[in-house]
Amino acid sequence: MDSKGPSSPRTRTRQLRQERYSVGPMSGQSRGQLSVMIPAYNEERTIELILDHVLARPEVGEVIAIDDGSTDGTWPILSRVANRHKRLRTFRHEVNQGKGAALRRAVSELRLPFALVQDADLEYDPRDYPLIVEPLIEGRADAVYGVRGFAGQTSHSFWFVMGNKVVTFATNVLFDCYLSDMETGYKVLRSELWKRLNLSGMRFDIEPDITARILRLGYRIHEVPIRYYARSHEEGKKLTWHDGVEALRTLVKLRMTSDRTLFGPMLDHEYHKRRQLELASHHPLIRPNKSHTP
Repeated sequence: MDSKGPSSPRTRTRQLRQERYSVGPMSGQSRGQLSVMIPAYNEERTIELILDHVLARPEVGEVIAIDDGSTDGTWPILSRVANRHKRLRTFRHEVNQGKGAALRRAVSELRLPFALVQDADLEYDPRDYPLIVEPLIEGRADAVYGVRGFAGQTSHSFWFVMGNKVVTFATNVLFDCYLSDMETGYKVLRSELWKRLNLSGMRFDIEPDITARILRLGYRIHEVPIRYYARSHEEGKKLTWHDGVEALRTLVKLRMTSDRTLFGPMLDHEYHKRRQLELASHHPLIRPNKSHTP
């Protein structure tokens, strides 16, 4: 059989890749529906480039960039780009408070139905937006995580990967779930859910803070594969093993804390129950008002 024919493994692999990143009908539904939250600290080398890629995406209706007390040229670059793009709104912390504090500020500014976290470096690829937004647009998930496939992507450290596996395993044990990548930076949620999480994380503890609160409310987290290009500490990566230890401590604390303490007196259990029933009814293979007879 011809190895380059229409049914060859090579041809089929190419078709699958094209299908994964193609712009189909779902992309039209997601046009302008996504808020992108970018916390940034001393990212002058990459901030303009990542903004160019983010603003080029048709799914993006607004970008909320938080300069978390940068001491380099990050803020002037953000200000210059904002003058050219009305979709970009910029805010600044006078002193560094941490990724969690910057993200919490961004959540308070959300205006669109869905919101995603985009790191200011080049580790995460905005070309994956259609893939990770699709489950939300279809109404079958309120929380979607992009899973980094370390076996097929770049990674700067064996211990970084193992640390991520340990933290993810702890999450699965503590919350009786089955996640593949709890610490992923690509987390996209329905904006209403972002606002109801009552986040408290200040620094990199924001990642377990987000995940634990989603799971405590009873939501399932949908995972999709994404591209990932890891950078080293020499290239500016800020996460260390200390943050892994802090993540474990945060997970245990949030598992043991009462609902009232986590979510405050405004916690609405009935809202979350109704929402989860709505999500359960949106199976991708079931079309309402149509016969299911083959």
